[in-house]
Amino acid sequence: MPTNFASHAPRPSSRETDTEGQEERRTFWRKALECLLFVATRPLPSDELARLLDAPLDEVLMLLNELAVDYERRSGLAIVEVAGGWRMVTRPEFAPVIARLNPPQRMRLSRGSLEVLAIIAYHQPITRPEIEQMRGVDSSGALQSLLEHGLIQIVGHKEAPGRPRLFATTQKFLELFGLRSLDDLPPLREWQEKAAELLNEGRGANGE
Repeated sequence: MPTNFASHAPRPSSRETDTEGQEERRTFWRKALECLLFVATRPLPSDELARLLDAPLDEVLMLLNELAVDYERRSGLAIVEVAGGWRMVTRPEFAPVIARLNPPQRMRLSRGSLEVLAIIAYHQPITRPEIEQMRGVDSSGALQSLLEHGLIQIVGHKEAPGRPRLFATTQKFLELFGLRSLDDLPPLREWQEKAAELLNEGRGANGE
């Protein structure tokens, strides 16, 4: 009589089945995270990623950090935390190669605009009269330029005569300088050097 080997094969325990199911879900979430970060046009906060994946937040954070380490080791891309969220970006050392395909469109700002941007970044929220008191010159043109470039925004009005508008930096500002939050701002001199390089400082005669 032939032996029925299937009847003698050990059946997986419920614990083993649960473990396999958890690993399958984890693998799915990890791959789905890569897809979301690839198609996103803005940094995605971890809680939003958890909602999109219908996954626990602590698990999503663990997967994001695992992906960041994995990409650091093997890829020309990087998973980074910036501007309050997570993004998939190209690594800086490959910028010259990428520029051959897509020449960068540099944002040009005058020296005066960079000066105003620095004042806002390190003293926000701040009003135009307060900025002009620090600079000693009219700053309306610089403020308008920064607003048009999306680097600053109006966040309210100060409870003072005339209720002047309060200015602060934007999420685009954080993204541009690779900052997770304003707490990551470097010393002013270091920031000014990076800003002049990133924004290809203009040399307008009027300094505005």
